[in-house]
Amino acid sequence: MAAVEERTFVRAEARYVRTAPRKAQLVAEQIRGRSVPEARTILAFMTRDAARDVERVLYSAVANAEANHGLDGDELYVLTATVGSGPTLKRWRARARGRVARIKKRTCHITIALALPEEQAIPAPLPKPAPVVTPAPEPEAEAVEEEEAPKPKRAPRKKASETAETAEKKPKRAPAKKTTGAAEDKPKPRAKKATPKAEAAEKPKPKTTRKKKAEDS
Repeated sequence: MAAVEERTFVRAEARYVRTAPRKAQLVAEQIRGRSVPEARTILAFMTRDAARDVERVLYSAVANAEANHGLDGDELYVLTATVGSGPTLKRWRARARGRVARIKKRTCHITIALALPEEQAIPAPLPKPAPVVTPAPEPEAEAVEEEEAPKPKRAPRKKASETAETAEKKPKRAPAKKTTGAAEDKPKPRAKKATPKAEAAEKPKPKTTRKKKAEDS
C-alpha cells in the first residue's frame, strides 16, 4: 500500500481578481513568512488597494484551518503567498484624428498557504456531521376522513327542449311604464305679471289710410 503523505499546510485561493499581478505581488511579499496576527496588522494599515484582496484570501485560509482541521488561527504563519497572472480584458478609448488607444484590464490569481511552526503535520479533516432528516408530519385523522368521504353528485343538467317548454308555460308580464324622475321634479313655470310698458306694446295701433292723411293735411 502506498504511504499517505501528511499535509503540512492549509491553503486558500482567489481566482480572476480584478487587480494587476504586479500590484498584488508587492503586497504579498510583505506578509510572506510572518505570523497570521502580524500579517493581519500589516494588511489593515496598508494603503494599497490590492491589500484588501490579499486580506480576504488570508481570512479565507484561516477559516479553512479552523473549520476543517480544528486549528487555532493565531498559531499559524504564512508559508507561501504567490500571485499569478490571469486573463487580460482588452478595451479601447477614442483619441484624436480618429485613432484608438488600447486599455488593458489585467486580472490575477492569489494563493496563500498557512502552516504550523516547525512544519508540524496538519491534523486530518474533521468528520462532517450527518445531515438531520426531519420526519414528515403525519396527516390528521379528520383530514383523512374528509379525503375519503365521497363528493356529492351534481344535479343533471336540463336539456334545451325542457327549458324552452318551461319558458312558454310561464305567462309574460306586461311591460312596466317607465317614469322619469327628471320630468316629475321639474317645477311648473310661473305666470309673468303684466307691466304697463308690456300692455302698451301689446295693444294694436290704429291703421291710418291715405284719405285720412289727405284730409288732415
